Amino acid sequence: MEEKTLAKSYVYEGNVVNLREDKAQIDDGQIVDRVVVEHPGGVGIALEDEDGKFFFVKQYRYAQSEVTLEYPAGKREAGEDDLNTAKREIVEEVGYEGTEWKYLGLMYPTPAYDSETIGMYYAKKGAYKGQHLDSDENINVYKYTLDEITDMIVKGEIHDAKTIGMTFLVKENKRRGII
Repeated sequence: MEEKTLAKSYVYEGNVVNLREDKAQIDDGQIVDRVVVEHPGGVGIALEDEDGKFFFVKQYRYAQSEVTLEYPAGKREAGEDDLNTAKREIVEEVGYEGTEWKYLGLMYPTPAYDSETIGMYYAKKGAYKGQHLDSDENINVYKYTLDEITDMIVKGEIHDAKTIGMTFLVKENKRRGII
């Protein structure tokens, strides 16, 4: 079931993503076209406070032309591992450090054509360090219980894939006594 890459041709190289058009050979020998969006990947963080509420960010997402509500997240920098990305991003977006970090797993948001992976983490709220947003970010911070988050997902108020997946993983890990 593997496909062999025969040729890669970059159509676009940008700050966040690259776009390639590849030639690949499938199992029966046929040569096919494949389009790949290369993305450095990122992380999502479920940061829980002492009252059992999780930090959420609300921000405008240009590609979707709407404001979204989601767990804090961020892009992996060159040479950075997922845990360090998570530790950096949580302070940048909500201002708090995380403690007692737990890895929840890896997700492929759109595996058909995009190389992006998202490392998912759970942490408990640590010391306040101050929010450090990028110059092009406008983020509001909110807190919700897992039941409130689940209700918003079921009602169709949250569409972000990592948030939907992470909510399941956090709930199930809590049910199993892992976190």
